[in-house]
Amino acid sequence: MTEETIFYILIGIISFDFALERTLSFLNRNSSKKPVPKELEGIYDAEKYAKSQSYQSEVSRFGTLTATFSFVILFLTIYNGWFGELDHWIRTFSPLSLITPLIFFGILYVISDVINIPFSIYRNFVIEAKYGFNKMTAKTFILDKIKGYILTAIIGGLLLAVLIYFVNAIGSDFWYYFWGVMTAFVLFANLFYTSLILPLFNKLTPMVGGELKSSIQEYCEKVNFPLKNIFIMNGSKRSSKGNAFFSGLGRKKKVVLFDTLVEKHTTEELTAVFAHEVGHFKKKHILFSTIFSIGLMGFMLYLFSRMAYNAEVSWAMGGQTSALHLNLLAFGILYSPISTILGIIGNIISRKNEYEADAYAKETYDGSPLISGLKKMSADHLSNLTPHPAYVFIHYSHPPLKERVKALES
Repeated sequence: MTEETIFYILIGIISFDFALERTLSFLNRNSSKKPVPKELEGIYDAEKYAKSQSYQSEVSRFGTLTATFSFVILFLTIYNGWFGELDHWIRTFSPLSLITPLIFFGILYVISDVINIPFSIYRNFVIEAKYGFNKMTAKTFILDKIKGYILTAIIGGLLLAVLIYFVNAIGSDFWYYFWGVMTAFVLFANLFYTSLILPLFNKLTPMVGGELKSSIQEYCEKVNFPLKNIFIMNGSKRSSKGNAFFSGLGRKKKVVLFDTLVEKHTTEELTAVFAHEVGHFKKKHILFSTIFSIGLMGFMLYLFSRMAYNAEVSWAMGGQTSALHLNLLAFGILYSPISTILGIIGNIISRKNEYEADAYAKETYDGSPLISGLKKMSADHLSNLTPHPAYVFIHYSHPPLKERVKALES
């Protein structure tokens, strides 16, 4: 494949992806203007539903603005060969060729983040604040940025350095070895995310005694789940939105409930939500998703190994010589159509898992408080109750509320 052909494929992919996402966003924004579905009547009064539609519309329009800005920057950068010019400039002072990719991606990360900071500030401190969601202070925002930079430099830099070493030392079979490294990293992250990474940003507190703990303890004894791994997280530090999630494998598994969720829901609703999270563990969803993601990672690395040394790819990105970092950047774009298809498959599986976890909660506890809890959570989040089916199919990892309620009531 020639340099020119690769160049036009890159331009075509980012243009098609932008057009597809803007079309889906437009359809979803218009769909959110529909009346409340019959199955969900009573969640909102007329005033709050109008507020929900206004919020969804404003978020969608702002998303279109940010996506358009990002698309224009990326399009111009590829079209004008600026990635190649950045590579050429770095080579004028980089002490070692092996260091060049680290400097290249470090500069891109900083530039990208600096460009996006104004959009992030507006989203959190204007839009989210306008609708009563943002609880983040300027201090928290800045500290999050600093911690994010440090973690990216340590973890991202270390993994990239290992990749660079393998590519240069082993040759085209590097992907076997790096797949092993990434598998170990994914397993480590799954085991220790809530113990090592999450506490850097949020405080996790073991659930204390009381009516809620007694209810959950009784449920845990019924389904044989260890109570000691239940934590309350100070999500209110950043947002008024509540949530819950399951993390970890084996003895490191944890169920985390946001404090905002605990404050706004009844004991029965919270126990039902907890039962849903336990359902993910009992149905082995976490284990399956981990194995699935590791398999996809191996597939992606194999494909990258087929083009890691292709000079035409570097030239298509504006480079003057073959460069691993230019090829890696181009691969991210060339792989995106495959990533989209795999993402759709992953979301289909994820939605199936959510139905199964809901059914488990209904079978082992009760479906009614889970329904009322889900409805209350959607109302508190000003969620879109009528998302467009095409948007759901491509982007939703959870079924729409209407479909979950229908399944639980059937």
